[in-house]
Amino acid sequence: MKAGFGIRDMPALGAACLLAASAAAQTPPPGSATWPTRPVRIIVPFAPGGGVDTVTRFLAQKLTEQIGGSFVVENRPGGAGLLGAELVARAAPDGYTLLTSAPEFSINPSVRPKLAYDPFKDFAYISQLTSGQFMLASHPSVPVKTVKHLIALAKARPGQLNYGSSGAGGINHLAGELFQSMAGIRWVHVPFKGAGPATIGLMGGQIDFVFASTTGLVGPAKTGKVRPIAVTGPRRFMELRDVPTIAESGIPGYEVTGWYGFYAPGGTSADLIRRLHAEAGRALNSADVKEKLVRTGNEPVVSSPEEFVAFMRGEIAKWAKVVKQANIRVE
Repeated sequence: MKAGFGIRDMPALGAACLLAASAAAQTPPPGSATWPTRPVRIIVPFAPGGGVDTVTRFLAQKLTEQIGGSFVVENRPGGAGLLGAELVARAAPDGYTLLTSAPEFSINPSVRPKLAYDPFKDFAYISQLTSGQFMLASHPSVPVKTVKHLIALAKARPGQLNYGSSGAGGINHLAGELFQSMAGIRWVHVPFKGAGPATIGLMGGQIDFVFASTTGLVGPAKTGKVRPIAVTGPRRFMELRDVPTIAESGIPGYEVTGWYGFYAPGGTSADLIRRLHAEAGRALNSADVKEKLVRTGNEPVVSSPEEFVAFMRGEIAKWAKVVKQANIRVE
């Protein structure tokens, strides 16, 4: 007689099915309303005090309020955003390790040919968060108040002036290289491990100038700890209306704009990406976060994951041309 299930086995089978269904109900899929059940890390691949760090802390605080979980900012500086991005690329796609980053995410593929991750395959794109610009500022002791003064001094003292940035191959570094090329000057680049340390270096007189986000420089500029020379975007910064753009200060056509973005590890469920996208959009469009962003020189941008991917492809192509022209390589 062959073994098999008979009528008398049906009650046991039914009980087993009920137990399995009950267990499944107690283990909700990623992205469900019960997520998160433990703290969520948002990795900032730069040092504390810079623009992306500040904006991420706005976001993390608001997500904590909205969702009821705990969103914790964790700084992992190094390699112009490289180390933090690698960490997230290798993380489990379960919604508990996320990434915010800056234009360096789109520059690194050009300046670092041997990346340990693929900028598209190893990440799930959630949304662009903001757009903004940068500021060129000097130490108060440097006898420069305008872009024209800077150009004249640099030409009189070729190779003697210097500027700091958030790191070799980063957006601030490229902003300085573009300035050097378009102004016809020669100055020395001093890389720091993040825009925050670069700003501290400027305030301490370790460097002459810095390119950094308006987010990190608006406070020191208002208190006189640094002297704002110009901003890099197409229009003036609302919080410092007397500070002109570089383009209107003697270098027509100069423009460097920035942005911050939000990512999860590749393979994160579409359900969870939708949830994160919705919550990030809700946070950025809240009145208090909007006010903070505008005050620090940022505009909220909520793009769909598909729009963010298309934007990133354009950014990578744009910076690849600049890197090639300047012949920049970072090992």
